[in-house]
Amino acid sequence: MELVTPGIGLIVWQAVAFIIVLLILRAFAWNPIMSALRTREGLIEDSLKAAENAKAEMEQVKMDNEYLMQEAKIERDKLLKDAQAIANKIKEDAKNETSVIADKMIADAKATIESEKKTALAEVKNLVASLSLEISEKLLREKLSDDKSQKALIDKFLKEVKVN
Repeated sequence: MELVTPGIGLIVWQAVAFIIVLLILRAFAWNPIMSALRTREGLIEDSLKAAENAKAEMEQVKMDNEYLMQEAKIERDKLLKDAQAIANKIKEDAKNETSVIADKMIADAKATIESEKKTALAEVKNLVASLSLEISEKLLREKLSDDKSQKALIDKFLKEVKVN
């Protein structure tokens, strides 16, 4: 039972030894340990503040990036819209120009056709007149080769004139 319950003297000597070790530790180790802990605590606080600042900066950068992305999208949409409008205008101008050119070509073709038609009709009329004169001349020479046929033709013309 003596091993389980120590004597008063042992407890006193152990307490004295503990206090002496405590005083030695306080004199030589406690201040450096506490100084190192305070330094470490300061570093940890500074690191936490730096991390919070970095987090705040990252949030700000993220917000700035989102704003810039939004602005870039708006600018892109505007440029695409302008480009589409210009392309449509160019297409419309090309259509109009093509239409004008086609109308001019059609009008020129009609004028050429009309001119050639008139020329052809004039040639046909001249040819018909020439052929008619030749036929009439041949018929008259053939029919009026003698006096009797000439008199008959004159009488016939006179009867037609009187009838009309």
